[in-house]
Amino acid sequence: MTPRYLVPFHPKHVPHHFVDILVIGSGLAGLRAANAANPHQRVLLVTKDKIRESNSNYAQGGIAGVLGPEDDFASHVSDTMIAGANLCDADVVEMVIREGPRRIEELISWGTKFDKGLNGLALGREGGHSHQRIVHAHGDATGREVMRAMEQHTRDSSHSEIWEQAFTLDLLTHDGRCRGAVISRNEGPPTLVWAKQTILCTGGAGQVFRESTNPPVATGDGFSLAYRAGVELRDMEFIQFHPTVLYLAGSSRSLITEAIRGEGAHLVDINGHRFMAEYDERKELAPRDIVSQSILRQMGKTKHNCVYLDMSHLDGAQVKNRFPGIAKTCAEFGLDIATDRIPVRPGAHYMVGGVTVDRAGRTSLPGLWAAGEITSSGLHGANRLASNSLLEALVYGAHAGEGAARAAAEMPNSLEALPIESSPRNQPSQALDLSDIQASLKSLMGRFVGVQRTGEDLREAITMIDSFFAYVMPQQFQTEEGWETQNMLQTSRIMATAALAREESRGVHYRMDFPAPDDENWRRHLSIQIDSGGGHPQISTRVP
Repeated sequence: MTPRYLVPFHPKHVPHHFVDILVIGSGLAGLRAANAANPHQRVLLVTKDKIRESNSNYAQGGIAGVLGPEDDFASHVSDTMIAGANLCDADVVEMVIREGPRRIEELISWGTKFDKGLNGLALGREGGHSHQRIVHAHGDATGREVMRAMEQHTRDSSHSEIWEQAFTLDLLTHDGRCRGAVISRNEGPPTLVWAKQTILCTGGAGQVFRESTNPPVATGDGFSLAYRAGVELRDMEFIQFHPTVLYLAGSSRSLITEAIRGEGAHLVDINGHRFMAEYDERKELAPRDIVSQSILRQMGKTKHNCVYLDMSHLDGAQVKNRFPGIAKTCAEFGLDIATDRIPVRPGAHYMVGGVTVDRAGRTSLPGLWAAGEITSSGLHGANRLASNSLLEALVYGAHAGEGAARAAAEMPNSLEALPIESSPRNQPSQALDLSDIQASLKSLMGRFVGVQRTGEDLREAITMIDSFFAYVMPQQFQTEEGWETQNMLQTSRIMATAALAREESRGVHYRMDFPAPDDENWRRHLSIQIDSGGGHPQISTRVP
């Protein structure tokens, strides 16, 4: 049984905070949304960790945009549609890509310093792109530079207040509308934040897998709290696995950017054999889903636990200058990226599915907007094209922020606490080893809901997750670790249920028992909402 609220509270016994707009999440989408408010509106931005601890900050490759003289919108649209495996919303793709250059120029005007080339911005190329169109910063540290500039711009705004170390437990709902959120600061008692409009920008869920490029904060909280509030989610079976994640004992699972392959790196197996031509004519520049599946097949052939990136045929000085961050990380483990092969394998990277939004960023719940990785906007379809994610965060962050600002301005300028409460439930009867539960969940998700899936494995995953559910979900925890564990279980259950329902292979969803796409029966979205009794996910289909 899924509880409506994770913790108990009563409006007479907890603090209250009133704002015009509440933004949940401090990645690029959240910061862009906060900056779209009117100067006279009071905006609160909350983040569960430090403001820069987000997937956006760790983005290496860059932002895709039509900026070069040889490029054009039609080509970028086509590349996006092809990568999306016939499930993109063509109108959304057109809108985002045409708006992209303006949003990138906006970043520059706010202080972002992208790398320069001989004739202006330096443009790179990544898998699935037909042209050089990726703007980047400091070689392979684009996210860090963009977030630096955006954080400064946001802090300079007089109307934005920022709460760090603030965990959003649940959305407040009353009379069919979102009214704000229940938030715990530094694991303290809950505060009820009442907002005229709320914008959800909580990012991804890579931490439900053992191998992931995502930071520790990416535990799927936003998907779970939206689900508990009755919000429609869509296409939760689609999670993108990045093909090249550093695979070294003792290291974090660092992302090895796709731009390395764009610059000419080869993928080779344990025997030094360059294998990608056997799987796709685009070789290393095939879309991520194809490269990930090809790597796993080659690992199966060689019975080796990884493959390797080889740049020894490229100019060593140029490689180190272009990818200084990766060079430094690998050097800590005795690897010279100019001469040594880099061990890599796929890892969970980006959530393609998520909260359903329209072109303005509205969700199915009035008063709630969403932007960024938490959403399913129609841009990515069944597979995200490289470097389209920060682009989407910029465009939809602006749209959701502007829409929420207009909606808040049209509402009466009166704020009140509503009669919403959550009754106490069970406290843990014994100390649960939450880290062990999380480790077990990550392991089973990697085995059964990873790059390659079968119906038998997915059913086993759901059964095992349900066994955790039975004793974890009824509890009311007082720590972030407990809340994250519950959210990880909920998000994993939704993902596995959706993956079992889609009996075909499309984009990042590969079913070994249904290895081909089936447009006649499955070229459709899977919509997911909690049932009226608060139980298991209910799935319906919708033709795009």
